[in-house]
Amino acid sequence: MYLLTRRWLLFGLVVIILAVACWRLGVWQFDRLEERRADNEIFETNLAAPVRPADDVMSSTSPLPGDAEWQRVEMIGTYDLRGQTLVRYQTRDGQPGMNVVVPLVGDDGATALVDRGWFAVTNDPGARVDPPDPPSGRVTVIGWAQPDQNGDPDEITPNDGKVRLISSTGFESEVGGHLLHGYIAARQERPAPPEELERAAPPELDSGPHFFYGLQWWFFAALAVGGFGYLAWSEARDRRTARENRGDAAN
Repeated sequence: MYLLTRRWLLFGLVVIILAVACWRLGVWQFDRLEERRADNEIFETNLAAPVRPADDVMSSTSPLPGDAEWQRVEMIGTYDLRGQTLVRYQTRDGQPGMNVVVPLVGDDGATALVDRGWFAVTNDPGARVDPPDPPSGRVTVIGWAQPDQNGDPDEITPNDGKVRLISSTGFESEVGGHLLHGYIAARQERPAPPEELERAAPPELDSGPHFFYGLQWWFFAALAVGGFGYLAWSEARDRRTARENRGDAAN
């Protein structure tokens, strides 16, 4: 039988590998969909929850728990401008900009990194950058608890007042003391700063593209199997036609 020839066996093996890979990728996308839905439930609950003290949610000894992300928190203290750091490569609507991160020393002695918000900059790398000043003196910050961003040491460690990612791990040597893990994405400062920054936006609570990506991968798996079946049927038809033509010629 022609399907047992070396060419068709290899072709069939490739199709099986391709179909299984596409099927598994589809399953992976649907798993991600379930994870996103579970995360969205947590985020939606936290966004609607009452404001809690930052040190009740964030800890200096362990990372921010996954079920605490986007929890609204409040911290009262004084900004330590010696640790003010600019987060580079933050683009909004095509406009280059930077985020301003400042350590907030709480009244209880704990310190938290506060992402005060975003401001626009020019594309000129040599241009002077002057971030808006924070409120002076004692300030109340209300915002969302966020986990540390992951990256290489050179991405999370401040260098010359700039950094690529926000991570309390990278700021430990700069800030010292009782530094809480994670950071606060500020939504409000009291008293208000002299110049407002663009604050962090809430998370998108949709399901993302995972459902359609999963269907797409499963379609590719079905297409591979169906394509193999069609080519096998076409080969059988051509062979049958050739035999019939030879029979007619012999008669």
